[in-house]
Amino acid sequence: MKAIVVTEQVAGTAGMRLMERPQPTAAINDVIVEIHASGFVPTEVEWSSTWVDRAGRDRSPSILGHELAGVVTALGYGTTGLSVGQRVFGLSDWHRDGTLAEYVAIEARNLAPLPGDVDFTTGASLPISGLTAWQGLFVHGRLQSGQSVLVHGAAGAVGSMVTQLAREAGAYVIGTGRAADRQKALDFGAHEFVDLASDTLQDVGGVDLVFDVIGGDIQKQSVALIRPGGTLVGVTGSVEARPADGLAVDFVVESDRAQLGEIVQRVRDGRLRTNIGNIANLDDAVAALNPTERRGGKTIIRVRP
Repeated sequence: MKAIVVTEQVAGTAGMRLMERPQPTAAINDVIVEIHASGFVPTEVEWSSTWVDRAGRDRSPSILGHELAGVVTALGYGTTGLSVGQRVFGLSDWHRDGTLAEYVAIEARNLAPLPGDVDFTTGASLPISGLTAWQGLFVHGRLQSGQSVLVHGAAGAVGSMVTQLAREAGAYVIGTGRAADRQKALDFGAHEFVDLASDTLQDVGGVDLVFDVIGGDIQKQSVALIRPGGTLVGVTGSVEARPADGLAVDFVVESDRAQLGEIVQRVRDGRLRTNIGNIANLDDAVAALNPTERRGGKTIIRVRP
């Protein structure tokens, strides 16, 4: 099968290749999925899980990608809950070969049914962005109606999901980003927008929850805005600053079938819009995956027409 493989840890796309790789086989509790579309996160080449397994052993060359939408073609021993021919979407394990390929072996529990009225491109755009937003807001942030949320990167793939879900939950949403992002963030539901290059975060006032995808100085400034008992939720790999009277959580997103179902249902009934910035075919994927370019949303690779 064709797959996008990384063979060396170098900047940009220099270490990526479109190669022929052996088609995967299903282990216990796995399914094989014929992939129709895959999502991509530009920082994947920097993750340790791209290069080593859970025991720290080198596993390169590695197939990139962790989001997928496709069709189940085979079931491993003991697999339940899914069937051959079923449309699915989900999030693959960080330490296994990924989804920028024609097929993937994936644990069945990491997948959810993809309704027939949701196309594969949309399905592949949802797992990381949607689950990160859902878990950050409701599992770790324990967001309640009437609270206020400061969403950094509100026009991005994750931030736009956070903005929409928080607003639907009854929160007052303040988005941040660059000046060019203002209208997009407002269109996704932010009540206010802060230009991080020219506006002052301190003018925002107190908030109940900060959803941080930036880290560094922005995170440190944001902590001062959190009301007593509030929460900083981060996805940057480490929390460098903590609220004086509150909670700081930095988490790694996990696949969850029930949450994926909640997310895709909101897409179906119009409560949630996906944020896709760039679409390319598998043969052209390497050129499309340059992580040094600024994205206008999620990058999706169509593996099959």
